[in-house]
Amino acid sequence: MTYPPNGGAAPPGQAGAPTMPAVPPQSGPPVPASKSALPDATPPRRTAWAEGVDRLREAATTEPGRLRIIGAVLALLVVAFGAVTAWQMTERSAAADDVLHSSQPLSASAADIYRSLADANTAASSGFLAGGQETKASRDRYELDIKTAAAKLITAANSSEPGSPSAETISELNKLLPEYKGLIERARANNRQGYPLGGAYLRYANEKMQQQMLPKAKHLYQRENQRLSADYADAKPYPWAAIGLGVLALGGLVWAQRRNYRRTNRVLNQGMVAATAASTVVLLWLVVGHSVARAGLDESYDHGVRSLNVLHDARIASLNARGNENLTLVSRGAETKKLADGKTTVDVFDYDFQQDMKTLTKGLTLAADLADDKAGEAPVQAATGNMKVWKSRHQEARAADDAGDYQGALNKVIGSKNDKPTGECFDGVDKNLALALTHEESEFKQAAGDGLDAMTGLPVGAAVLAVLAAAGALLGIGRRLSEYR
Repeated sequence: MTYPPNGGAAPPGQAGAPTMPAVPPQSGPPVPASKSALPDATPPRRTAWAEGVDRLREAATTEPGRLRIIGAVLALLVVAFGAVTAWQMTERSAAADDVLHSSQPLSASAADIYRSLADANTAASSGFLAGGQETKASRDRYELDIKTAAAKLITAANSSEPGSPSAETISELNKLLPEYKGLIERARANNRQGYPLGGAYLRYANEKMQQQMLPKAKHLYQRENQRLSADYADAKPYPWAAIGLGVLALGGLVWAQRRNYRRTNRVLNQGMVAATAASTVVLLWLVVGHSVARAGLDESYDHGVRSLNVLHDARIASLNARGNENLTLVSRGAETKKLADGKTTVDVFDYDFQQDMKTLTKGLTLAADLADDKAGEAPVQAATGNMKVWKSRHQEARAADDAGDYQGALNKVIGSKNDKPTGECFDGVDKNLALALTHEESEFKQAAGDGLDAMTGLPVGAAVLAVLAAAGALLGIGRRLSEYR
């Protein structure tokens, strides 16, 4: 028998040929050597939120887990109720404080600025009519009005926000005031020497006052009134968000106690009862306190602010009427205008006087309607009587002036031995309106102060009681949980 050379293997089937193990055929494509290892079968990690939800779901299937969830929800509701109550009532209390101590006093100061400027203009014209014999009382009144206006402008400037429209108006008035005063001094100097130029300077001063200064002062007054109205609007609305949370928190506490009773047959849980009592106190304090505060603020507006605004407008109208009455005699018909019909010519200042008296009449009528007691009604009625006499004396003065009796008309306006002046009536109107303003100011402060007092301590008290209520709810739930240990 021969073998292949070089020790090769015998041909298959021949004796001595080595045998090889059978390899089962592969059913699929061959796997590369690099991927022969089995892949990792561990699933990816779930998110913390999903795991937390699963844990919460598992906890909710047991009574201790349910109690923990109920305790957490109740504590959150009660704390949210206290926090929202403290927040909303802090805002309303601050707005009510602004009404009493900021916006209304600034509105009154703006009205005083207007009144002082108008009265200074009236006093200047009254002194001018006296010629070179200007009385000391007239001079002192003018100087006092100028000083008052300057002081009120400083106060208003300190209270206004830099760059605001009110601050700009105050700055403009501060520039115009010395210009006006300079014109008045020139008018007086020429009048003492008997120069007709004095009347021209007085008319220039009046034009500056009527067309520039008083309109700016009026705008300042209107803006401060708008600010006052905004503060009222912030202070009066009911805190519905806090009330809603309070009702929800109380409902949750009652439900939790009922659930506890049904499972344990125990009527009271001290912690839950304490939480319910504290939450009830906060809710009642919130509703009753704010209702009382709202009533006080409503009263302060209806019987205080509204009356003050009407009285301020009436006093300003009387000041303007007196100034125009004086200027009618100063101008001696030099300033005229045509009415809407295009035919009738009237004296400018006398026409303005008539319009001012209409405003005054309307204002006094409304002030009498708003007065809610005798102390407020009496000065308004007295001012109305003074106004009626004023109208009668003014007609007599105009009749004398139209008849060419200038001195007779002058005597009826500034007074003489035989004539009672219209200035006496004007002083009566102004004095009685000042008394009415003082009374209404006092009523406003009383009512607004009562409204503010009703909210005092509510924000802090609500926060403290809410924390105690949350602690009580947690302690009550904790006592139930201790039974499972």
